[in-house]
Amino acid sequence: MATYLPGLNAPAAAAAAATATSRHAFSGSSSGSSRSAPHVVTCQASRRAASLGLGLAAVLLRQPDAARADDEPANNGWWLTEFPLPVPKILNKEINNPETGTRSFIKNGIFMADIGPSFAAHAYRLRSTAFDLLALEDLLGKDASSYVNKYLRLKSTFMYYDFDKLITAADDKPPYVDLATRLFDSFENLQQAVTAKDDPKISDRYAETKVILQELMAKMA
Repeated sequence: MATYLPGLNAPAAAAAAATATSRHAFSGSSSGSSRSAPHVVTCQASRRAASLGLGLAAVLLRQPDAARADDEPANNGWWLTEFPLPVPKILNKEINNPETGTRSFIKNGIFMADIGPSFAAHAYRLRSTAFDLLALEDLLGKDASSYVNKYLRLKSTFMYYDFDKLITAADDKPPYVDLATRLFDSFENLQQAVTAKDDPKISDRYAETKVILQELMAKMA
């Protein structure tokens, strides 16, 4: 035996009422114009009811997702939720400029993949970055100072943090501290020359940097 459910049968009943009204409105030629208004009102009411029903359904469907989002931890290990983005801290302060306590080329707000504490992993990335900077020579003296400065800062920032990890993992730290200090001093001198757009000085400073980069690649091989 069929059971009448108001919540489920209401749209069907409204549709049947609208159909009956429309048939009644067009049954006679003399009264059609006077009865067309109820037909329009009934159709509009049914459409509003359907729209409200769809909106309520959407809200109900979204509630479980919102509940899961509230239960999700703030830091799930896949993305950073701290703003402003945290700036990494280094352990080996010896690689900083003794006068400023930092390095002028450091660029914040960049993504660096976490490759772990392994000495070999950071040595490999240092060697790859040095190779990239050796290719920078082709752009020197070609009115590309802005690009060279940005690229130099990006790559030197990578090397700054990689050297800190590598020195931490190294058994014999002083040789790597000395190499990092000489390299970063040359980076700062090159950056000053590039910022000043002094082509002769850029060539001289890069020649000094190139020798240290080649030394690094040989040491990390």
